[in-house]
Amino acid sequence: MQKFTLSSDGDSTPKKANFLKGLNEQQRKAVTHSGSPLLIIAGAGSGKTRVLTYRIAYLLQQHKAAPQEILALTFTNKAAREMKDRIRELIGSEKSSGIWMGTFHSIFSKILRFEAEKIGFDSNFSIYDTSDSENAIKLILGELGYDHKEIKPRTIQRKISDAKNELIHPNQYKTRFIQSTLDDITARVYEVYDVRLRQGNAMDFDDLLIKPIELFEKHPDILEKYQDRFKNILIDEYQDTNHAQYKVTKMLASKYEKICVVGDDAQSIYSFRGADISNILNFKNDYEDAIEIPLEQNYRSTKHILQCADSIIKNNTKQLDKTLWTDNADGDPIVVLENFDERDEANRVVQHIQNLKMREGYSNNDFAILYRTNYQSRVFEEAFRRKGITYQLVGGLSFYQRKEIKDVLAYLTLLVNPEDEQALLRIINEPSRGIGKKTLNDLIRKSREQGRAIWEIIQDVEGSDLYKPAIAKIGQFVDMIHTLRRELESGATLLDTTKKMLEMSGYVKALIEENSAKALSRRDNIIELQNALSYYEKQTKKPSLGSFLQEISLITDTDKYDEEKPAVTLMTVHASKGLEFPVIFIVGLEENLFPMGGRNGEEADYEEERRLFYVAITRAQKQLFFSYAKMRYKFGEENRQMRSRFLEEVDPGVVRTETGATIRQKPERFQSEPSSGSGDTEIEYDWKQPVQTKKPSSTSFEYEYDDDPFTVGTTVMHPVFGPGKILQRNGSGKDTKVVVFFKNRGQKTLMLRAAKLQAL
Repeated sequence: MQKFTLSSDGDSTPKKANFLKGLNEQQRKAVTHSGSPLLIIAGAGSGKTRVLTYRIAYLLQQHKAAPQEILALTFTNKAAREMKDRIRELIGSEKSSGIWMGTFHSIFSKILRFEAEKIGFDSNFSIYDTSDSENAIKLILGELGYDHKEIKPRTIQRKISDAKNELIHPNQYKTRFIQSTLDDITARVYEVYDVRLRQGNAMDFDDLLIKPIELFEKHPDILEKYQDRFKNILIDEYQDTNHAQYKVTKMLASKYEKICVVGDDAQSIYSFRGADISNILNFKNDYEDAIEIPLEQNYRSTKHILQCADSIIKNNTKQLDKTLWTDNADGDPIVVLENFDERDEANRVVQHIQNLKMREGYSNNDFAILYRTNYQSRVFEEAFRRKGITYQLVGGLSFYQRKEIKDVLAYLTLLVNPEDEQALLRIINEPSRGIGKKTLNDLIRKSREQGRAIWEIIQDVEGSDLYKPAIAKIGQFVDMIHTLRRELESGATLLDTTKKMLEMSGYVKALIEENSAKALSRRDNIIELQNALSYYEKQTKKPSLGSFLQEISLITDTDKYDEEKPAVTLMTVHASKGLEFPVIFIVGLEENLFPMGGRNGEEADYEEERRLFYVAITRAQKQLFFSYAKMRYKFGEENRQMRSRFLEEVDPGVVRTETGATIRQKPERFQSEPSSGSGDTEIEYDWKQPVQTKKPSSTSFEYEYDDDPFTVGTTVMHPVFGPGKILQRNGSGKDTKVVVFFKNRGQKTLMLRAAKLQAL
């Protein structure tokens, strides 16, 4: 962390004479600029967080701006915390405490808490994460007569999310955006889903960005109130903003135009979740008087790493002009590791880590392994476990996504928002209390017929036509929730209320009675959740259950990374954004893996893939390794791989290739019974082709490939289902299955040998 100069009397407010010390010329221009909108093009490692921090401090110190007039928007809680800490260290906590600083979602959810009633919500609205949304959509698909195994809820959820981020409302979607059967299904689900959210007093993650726009458009006086409050707006990572984020911030900035955005078009890597690179490319068109200041001096990486990154990104056509440079040392050349397969790749990476630790004195947390897709982590995890090396996996199952934690949080959610249908359906019979599936279906049916929330219906079930034994159980459940709500309202702590809930519900008792290792692990996780609640209450001036639930609902993947943990980090390149490590391994550099090829027949976006590779490279401070395999298992079959086109674009003057000394090993596929009483078969690799020093029985090095045309993306015709497109292919030989989306019949899984498909 950057250390700031303090005044001689020990006060945490720096003297004006020292305020700009340590900034380079371009950074100083960016910090002190005033009078017009400002676009800061901050290259990787150029100190953008420092510039944002100093600029906020400068506004407070030199321009006498009030803290509450400053709105600073980030993309991760980690970035917001880091900036807050730096500002407090720079100018003192008293002068900085009123700043509105946080992620887009956290800031606008806060505004919505204040103004929710203006758009028909209660201030205690629930926030649905992706799994909550998918569960709601799954329920709606069933109600509309679709099979969720054929029409995937996740697919519909993503299409609805894309529509929301483009500010396309349900009525617009069904009248203007129908291009396929799937779009038609999405339109029907979207319309019902929107109603369900309102009925359940809930918003999904996308709503936290589009509901403020709805609020400001319907109530211009409220927009003006927040325009006057946030006279100075600063936005980090502007290249990652989507259309909704662009519009809501433009609305807020339109009155005073005191807006400063920081970003790097070369690091725009989130188009799959709606990010629009044109927002940063067109900033000067949106604000005619805008000034552009580039930050080109890199403080993070060696010259060779920077030269490597520059040689890659210059192949993109859409970019703003900048040339990164550094005063750092040349450093070691980048090493390209050629490997036989993914297991060999993992073993060699681990061996390099062990060697560097011994030779250079690195610690485990100095290393990160970056890959394109999550599934690539498995072989590295296995290799680390074999060698006894501690690692942390970022982007795996979140603590707050574990079943038992989601269950407990659903109970707590009902205490602040009993109309939350997803929370209610999740735990009304968890643990089992005799309220079966038929009763739940009857409750859902009644809710739909009467247009009332399920919670409202179960308040009075006596004398209803529900299954009689279940009526008493429902009454006991309702009484329990009422008791716990009264407990909370009477001033009980969140921890005590949670303990009482766990006791009254019998949740922990059921885990104890199960007495399995899995159940005991779940109980430990619940204890850890109680620890989190206790810590929250001790650290928060005015703790509330609603605020706690909101806080954990807004945790991002990057927030799961623990930089203090003495462990090697495994993560996707996307998750690594904003981080840095002394040593980086970028693995799986093969065609159709990195870069990722087009999916579902769509054309690949190689410019974004190249930006993603650029981001991965620029995470490295001192040493950088590229790695690829010549063979890789896919769907249980071994496939030949082509090295990534990106490796051909790297400046050859800064890399060296390591084919590895000949490695002798016993791959699993050759561990057959030895013939003639001989010992284990030994296989030697020369990295050009596999060479056997002793031929094992019934083993061949011939690799056969299907020449059939039914690959992913192929358009096909089925004699019954009509035209469709292959989305997925699994298995091999006579067991090969294909997943096909048919225009008129939805998604089907077919045995290829029996499907009678015709490639078009």
